[in-house]
Amino acid sequence: MSKAFLVLDDGSIFEGESWATEGETFGEAVFSTGMTGYQETLTDPSYYKQVIIMTSPHIGNTGMNRTDEESDRIWVSGFVVRNPAPTPSNWRSEKSLEESLIEQSVVGIKGVDTRAITRHLRDRGAMRVGIFSGTVLTREEMVTKVRKSPQMQGAFLADEVSTSSPYVVGVPEGISKRFTVAALDLGIKAATPRYLSERGVEVHVLPLSSTIDEIEALNPDGLFLSNGPGDPSTMNSVVALVRHFMDKGLPIFGICFGHQIIGRALGFETYKLLFGHRGINQPVKNLKTGRVEITAHNHGFAVKAPIDGNFATGYGSGYVSHICLNDGVVEGIEMIERPIFSVQYHPESAAGPHDAQYLFDHFVDLMVKNPIRTVATHA
Repeated sequence: MSKAFLVLDDGSIFEGESWATEGETFGEAVFSTGMTGYQETLTDPSYYKQVIIMTSPHIGNTGMNRTDEESDRIWVSGFVVRNPAPTPSNWRSEKSLEESLIEQSVVGIKGVDTRAITRHLRDRGAMRVGIFSGTVLTREEMVTKVRKSPQMQGAFLADEVSTSSPYVVGVPEGISKRFTVAALDLGIKAATPRYLSERGVEVHVLPLSSTIDEIEALNPDGLFLSNGPGDPSTMNSVVALVRHFMDKGLPIFGICFGHQIIGRALGFETYKLLFGHRGINQPVKNLKTGRVEITAHNHGFAVKAPIDGNFATGYGSGYVSHICLNDGVVEGIEMIERPIFSVQYHPESAAGPHDAQYLFDHFVDLMVKNPIRTVATHA
């Protein structure tokens, strides 16, 4: 087994062993603190162009299976573990983690101290990274290649992960259809439309390139904005589209990247976090109820909105509904005069926890109370 190197753009180098696919890869170095859920992480389009460092030392014990995949492929640029399980041990496993990574040519590294790397990123912030195995490059050459790779700030990536054509997630048999929702795919996870469909919502998943007319032609009861990768400051066209439907009074729900876009549509700025929030154990406080929810996150940007009291926007007043208890970052926004709300985290609970599933019910309640359907421009 050959040596491999994890190289950060501050010049730090961690030596380990080649694992999964041998070669070179680059991306933003981020860490995930979850002890499980690696399959959902790997197949989440939000992780596009990121190299994931799994803080927990033992990864791969439960193998991989098709049921838990959040999309039809692995999106991460690279995968970093300390002690990968050589053999999965779970009745649902269909193949090993390493087999899946090799099938999709994902470059990995093992045998590095992932907790030390996590501490390093917590102190210095997320940064560009490269994994090198089977290489004859010098240390200086590897650092130079990392520093020439693209940064996440200013990156427009949603168009590379969005569906190329619309598709419908229908209501399951035995459940009556109640609503039609247009879901703009910025990097949507498979669990999200499934959770909506279980509540009687027929979900039309639409490409990022969808126009106002195309959405209005569906005559939807609500608009959903999904998670996704990249810098929200690059999403001007989507922000303009969202403002159009805000003007119409259509119920709107956004998560993660969608939350940031709603924040921008309301007039707030977004900014890059030092190292972001990732994993399935992030504590969030619901400021309306005082309840603390343990939630799943994957975001490196956040919305800059006032936490104390109500705020004023061109769409009426609103308030910050949730904050992260680790660092006080805004985790949710809700409007008062309009049926609009968003959260920074992932309520679809894939791979858990389940504390935030009530948000899907809240979206349904908003559609019940605000029966304002769009009318196509050319109707």
